[in-house]
Amino acid sequence: MPYEPPTHTVERSLRATTGAKVIAGVDEVGRGAWAGPVTVCAAVTGLRRPPVGLTDSKLLTVKRRTQLAAELEKWVTAYALGHASPEEIDELGMTASLRLAAVRALEALPVRPDAVILDGKHDYLGAPWRVRTVIKGDRLCVAVAAASVIAKVHRDKMMAELGIDHADFDFAANAGYPSPVHKAALEERGPTPYHRLSWAYLDALPRWRHLKKVRVWADGSVPEIEGQLGFDF
Repeated sequence: MPYEPPTHTVERSLRATTGAKVIAGVDEVGRGAWAGPVTVCAAVTGLRRPPVGLTDSKLLTVKRRTQLAAELEKWVTAYALGHASPEEIDELGMTASLRLAAVRALEALPVRPDAVILDGKHDYLGAPWRVRTVIKGDRLCVAVAAASVIAKVHRDKMMAELGIDHADFDFAANAGYPSPVHKAALEERGPTPYHRLSWAYLDALPRWRHLKKVRVWADGSVPEIEGQLGFDF
């Protein structure tokens, strides 16, 4: 299916309206997974023409995405990755974990960005970062698309490595996201050390429900589920 390539339109707008010179595109992967970290990539690209075929990582085949990530890592001005672990996700919740991973990525760049283009409509970064949110930024903005591809390939590789000792879960294929194989392994074996134990899927596992971690705010309330997929996917 044909698609429009991403552009530098948002970056040029930020340069013109704010005076920003170094602008990072930021995207995440792993938000809806049952296992593994949430991973954020921050990429600085400047205004150069990107490699052919760059788009949202979800629109690419595994082979093309892997090839493109290797090209992008040499092409971008700079990139860095940040992660929030399953334990941090359980303790902090997803929104705070996204911010933690994004800050880790941004602070790992060789130069602090003057502005950030963040994929989506919700600014989970906030002050002191100067943020422009862009819905479907991973399709529309070059820097965000680059971050999308690099983040996806790196996290997929990480999950494949974590899954070597847990072959029944097939992390190499599902990257910790829900799948029939993943669901069957959870029912039989219970969660691995890499699973998020505050996630809703545990509610449907009577043998393992006692492992669930419940976060409670200071006022005694239980936070809302943040985009989690339950067991009946």
